[in-house]
Amino acid sequence: MWRPSQVCHFHSALLRGRPKPWPSPTAFFRRNLGAPPARWPSRPQPLWKKALSATVLGAPLLLGVRYLMAEPQERRRMRLVVDGIGRFSSPGYLEVMSACHQRAADALVAGAISNGGLYVKLGQGLCSFNHLLPPEYIKTLRVLEDRALTRGFREVDELFLEDFRAPPHELFQEFDYQPIAAASLAQVHRARLHDGTVVAVKVRGAPLGHRWGHPGAGGQSSLQPPVQVQYIDLRDRFDGDIHTLELLLQLVELMHPSFGFSWVLQDLKGTLAQELDFENEGRNAERCARELQHFRYVVVPRVHWDVSSKRVLTAEFCEGCKVNDVEAIKTMGLAVRDIAEKLIKVFAEQIFYTGFVHSDPHPGNVLVRKGPDGKGQLVLLDHGLYQFLDEKDRSALCQLWRAIILRDEAAMKAHAAELGVQDYFLFSEVLMQRPVRLGQLWRSHLLSREEAAYMQDMAREHFEEVMAVLKALPRSMLLVLRNLNTVRAINTALGAPVDRYFLMAKSAVRGWSRLAGATCQNVYGASLLRHTRVIWESFKFEAALRLETLSMRITALLVRVLVHLGLMPKTKGLYEYLET
Repeated sequence: MWRPSQVCHFHSALLRGRPKPWPSPTAFFRRNLGAPPARWPSRPQPLWKKALSATVLGAPLLLGVRYLMAEPQERRRMRLVVDGIGRFSSPGYLEVMSACHQRAADALVAGAISNGGLYVKLGQGLCSFNHLLPPEYIKTLRVLEDRALTRGFREVDELFLEDFRAPPHELFQEFDYQPIAAASLAQVHRARLHDGTVVAVKVRGAPLGHRWGHPGAGGQSSLQPPVQVQYIDLRDRFDGDIHTLELLLQLVELMHPSFGFSWVLQDLKGTLAQELDFENEGRNAERCARELQHFRYVVVPRVHWDVSSKRVLTAEFCEGCKVNDVEAIKTMGLAVRDIAEKLIKVFAEQIFYTGFVHSDPHPGNVLVRKGPDGKGQLVLLDHGLYQFLDEKDRSALCQLWRAIILRDEAAMKAHAAELGVQDYFLFSEVLMQRPVRLGQLWRSHLLSREEAAYMQDMAREHFEEVMAVLKALPRSMLLVLRNLNTVRAINTALGAPVDRYFLMAKSAVRGWSRLAGATCQNVYGASLLRHTRVIWESFKFEAALRLETLSMRITALLVRVLVHLGLMPKTKGLYEYLET
């Protein structure tokens, strides 16, 4: 409402004939309406903004004038400079770089195949970095997930005679010497027990090899213990391989001091040795089956101890396709979204609640098959490499994940400190494997080009800081990070049909609630109060999560309407957002 006193003031000034100009729009609105409109700035533009605008507009103009006034020879030199800068995004340059990446990837695969064992396992680990490495590496190294070098039947017989004092044909009714699969540390044979049960026999694997093992027909990977037979000289070569890798890492560290990974190898040496003990793997499989038995869709092949040893593991035979084989999953009539959601829930349960974490869940170790109810089942294989997280670290990790999703910076800092990390923001990005925005939740669970480029730049430009964060972590967290990154890579390969971050966050909160509930039961008099707090915190998180999800859906619907009406262009990035 207009102020009468103000109007009279202006009129009286005019009547008295004094030069009283009408107030500026900003002053007028400040006096009468309380605040000026946004289009009328209340303060002058900062000097640096003016300088930046002048530079952006003036520099091209000055360069253009300079080019027009230059001699022909100088013009040619200027064009060469511009062309040299522009070539980094030219099709020819991209072609050359792609060929260079392909040669390097081929060399890595050839080296892994020639040396076998641990070198194949290192190649498999690189496959999970599909958000950082060029696609040529990922496509070429992926062959190491399915196939590796195999041993001849004489070596298999020799190993069985050493461990069981009998050849395979006496222990089994049938034994196929042709491996149906060959992994980094073992090869797998199909066999039949004397009672008619079909089994898989995992035998310790091959170093310097002879031929390839192949997955089953039709893309089906029959990767679980038929008989898993360990390559007879793998344990003998283990120490030598470790020393060789240590020497190589030390040489690299001399040339590139910031590239210090030798400490990682030292920490993982004992863990890798566990994979060579198949009795330990059998015990891990049985524990995994017990702890995940409430997930009806999880299958862990049963171990047959009477025909197993430290170098031979015999278990139930299971068929299925690799978990990242989208076409095979659809051919079975299963929903890719359902498989991705089950995969994430299973490993989130291990990380946030049981603490007994499968540390090598690459696609060759997780099969998908159709269950009796017509729904998808996950077959978990290769239980040699596990990591145990104690309750303290699990609780801190649960609350950190929740804090990241809710953008609670103070809580992020506190719970990262509980894990021994000071640079909580960088650790959060390493943990999530994507940019962490404190101002908003993610619009989409697919990485945009800008986000992927950001993560690559972060890994390159902040390498030393990332290494410092990893060194500060409890050693048990290193293999957990490997699990998280591998599951992230599988979800990406499936097209990111579900939001892994929200599913993991919900599992984290449930895990924290159960851990807190179990703790407070042992505290006399505090049980009710603690339970109430746990329930309230869980309710707040669920409410915030559902509200944010609803907001995202409404936004997506609005964008769809605008695109349909032609008021917004349907770019590729927008299309990805709408589809997810």
